[in-house]
Amino acid sequence: MLAVAASRVLGLVRDRLLAGTYFIAGKEWQLDVYFAAFRLPDMLFQLLVLGALSAAFIPVFSNIFDSDEKKAWNVASTVINIGSIVFFIVSLIISIWAPYFCRLIAPTFSEKQLVLMVDLTRIMMVAQLFFIVSNILTGILQSCQRFLIPALAPVVYNLGIIAGIIFLSPLVGIWGAGLGVVLGAFLHFIIQLPIAWHVGFRYKLIIDWKNDAVRKIGKLMIPRTLALAVSQIELTVAVQIATALPAGSLAIFYFAQHLNDLPVGLFGLTIGQAALPSLSVEAAKNRDNFKKILIMSLRQILYLSLPASALLLVLRIPIVRLAFGAKTFPWQATILTGRVVALFALSIFAQCITQVLIRAFYALHDTRTPFFTAGLAVLINVGLAFLFAFGLKMEIMGLALAVSLSSISHTILLTCLLQRRVNFATKGNFIYPIAKMFLATILMGLALWLPMRLLDVFLLDTTKTIHLLLLTIVAVLSGMLVYLMLTYMLKIEELGKFIQVLRRFGAWKEVLASSSEILDSKNE
Repeated sequence: MLAVAASRVLGLVRDRLLAGTYFIAGKEWQLDVYFAAFRLPDMLFQLLVLGALSAAFIPVFSNIFDSDEKKAWNVASTVINIGSIVFFIVSLIISIWAPYFCRLIAPTFSEKQLVLMVDLTRIMMVAQLFFIVSNILTGILQSCQRFLIPALAPVVYNLGIIAGIIFLSPLVGIWGAGLGVVLGAFLHFIIQLPIAWHVGFRYKLIIDWKNDAVRKIGKLMIPRTLALAVSQIELTVAVQIATALPAGSLAIFYFAQHLNDLPVGLFGLTIGQAALPSLSVEAAKNRDNFKKILIMSLRQILYLSLPASALLLVLRIPIVRLAFGAKTFPWQATILTGRVVALFALSIFAQCITQVLIRAFYALHDTRTPFFTAGLAVLINVGLAFLFAFGLKMEIMGLALAVSLSSISHTILLTCLLQRRVNFATKGNFIYPIAKMFLATILMGLALWLPMRLLDVFLLDTTKTIHLLLLTIVAVLSGMLVYLMLTYMLKIEELGKFIQVLRRFGAWKEVLASSSEILDSKNE
């Protein structure tokens, strides 16, 4: 979580640099084009890599690694080779026909915007080759219960983009940020090689089509890839709608989404990734342990994500100002970004626990259910997005509200279907503890709002950054103190578990020294 937190904070630094460099009068369109150019490369990455990794590769690799390491390494090499070949073919097609694909994604762009989008798309496509290999290494390491280095990989990825903005943008403009993406992807790959070598991975130039595990991965990833393809429709429609709105709308949407992604990545993604290998093993061996891990993961995520939602909802304007408040970022853009952040914050808890619910189905080797539920969620999102953005004239806020409502609907549906499948939730182990957490979160919201208003109106001049930072710190400490006190009074078990985790920080040297992820001369 600390590594992911560092990555997300650097992501905000990256966004602040982008806002400070390009969100100025007459240049907002370049930032919109930059974010729109991510759509095709990211779509390719999602379909080729994430479909195989989370749904198929980790569950299959985890099951065979303990019994047959040689076979496991052959499977990993085969998946890397097949993925690279498919990527090369598809990326070549996309690069050649990029003007036509970009026009489909951003039909309202001018010719000047379209030319820039095509150039940036081709640059960023190179980064995906590194990501294909890098994320398979991530799957290997997570299957081997190594989570620190994979969590640090996004940190160096953001450092690469930041370097591109700082050092290359003054020379080549917005292309510097695009080249930074390539540099960051390379760093994302190279940082994982030593630990992958340490756990035993040796790359082989093979494609073992007859390997039963490879075939199983292919079979499992097809529904997941289709589910991701459906979700790509949702993301592409969001870009199409945002680029049809006033200049800077897409940038504001992504800035707000990146703030929303901080708790989702910090709590939902990390716990979901850590739980998947164990869920995969226990699903085959002991269904009761599977349920315990599932309940524990969901409750831990909710205990952390609910107060995070309250923080972003109440302190949205101070947080946006601190994150993106460069001199060139207008006050009206700050207000609008804050409103979009608030609408996203309504569904943070749902987006977080969905990370575990989907992986629970994958551990059960069921990729069809997530596919159909994702398809329904996309239909809800797209329909509401057009209704809110254009029908109700909510513009970019309509997109955020549509995302939140569809995310909550998706989570409810997944929970009901999984409950029907394995009967994991009862009033005692799930419903009552969650109700207590929601109550504590509501009261925490009041504890955040009161000191923020008092300090803002009577004591501090929040036009000054230091006063704004002080207001935010006081409000956060007040709210978190109330939340901790209430969870103690309500006897929520997760408080004690996280106190035990925090105690380990006092012995961080011993913890790192005993970690199998720290390489030195003794264990090399």
